[in-house]
Amino acid sequence: MFNIIYSPLDQFEIRDLISISSNIFFVKFSLTNISLYLIISLLIILSYSLLATNFNKLISNTWSISQESLYLTLHNIVINQINPSKGQIYFPFIYALFLFILINNLIGLIPYSFATTSHFLVTFFLSFTLVLGATFLGLYLHGLEFFSFFVPSGCPLFLIPMLVLIETISYLARNISLGLRLAANILSGHMLLSILSSFTYNIINSGIIFFLLGIIPLAFIIAFSGLELGISFIQAQVFIVLTSSYIKDSLDLH
Repeated sequence: MFNIIYSPLDQFEIRDLISISSNIFFVKFSLTNISLYLIISLLIILSYSLLATNFNKLISNTWSISQESLYLTLHNIVINQINPSKGQIYFPFIYALFLFILINNLIGLIPYSFATTSHFLVTFFLSFTLVLGATFLGLYLHGLEFFSFFVPSGCPLFLIPMLVLIETISYLARNISLGLRLAANILSGHMLLSILSSFTYNIINSGIIFFLLGIIPLAFIIAFSGLELGISFIQAQVFIVLTSSYIKDSLDLH
């Protein structure tokens, strides 16, 4: 896990940490690095929730204040995207989804860790299940009327077949675009940080003069790391904003 990274893509390779094979049922159980960090993210979320619990205390602790601020921010986003009455039902799910994505994004910023959200397989699974769930929700609430969502209101009759095809492709593309946006942003940022870090390391080890010159790219790496920290929050927010928008489409058919 702590080997020197020779390629920017090495940090995204999925490796077996623990592997158990059964000769009887020909089944192999393995704990990979991506599974390990998903478990770690779950433990961090549970720990954060416990630390933020006041237990009927009058004075809130720092963890509780941070959670309340996060709660209010996300609550306003969900309410504005859906509506004040229906948005309350889906807020707990949206809140848990935001924490999951954010914690995994932040874990990936730790050196020699593993960025689970940089893998399209993980983000696609999230986006696919979300869009599928929103589709089932629309069918459950509206029945066959849900398919009117693919017919723009007020369009001429002769344009309906073409517009329905375009709307259908656009709707199906949500499965890919939602997850691809998150994975691509995390992947590109981590690759750039890895390349810059390797470049700076080689400069610093080239001599005393280059050591002094290496301070410049080192400062840029620190600044870019701060930018990546902001991107981790922004991408988690964008993900839940779009998820809320998809839920609204299923509820209101527009």
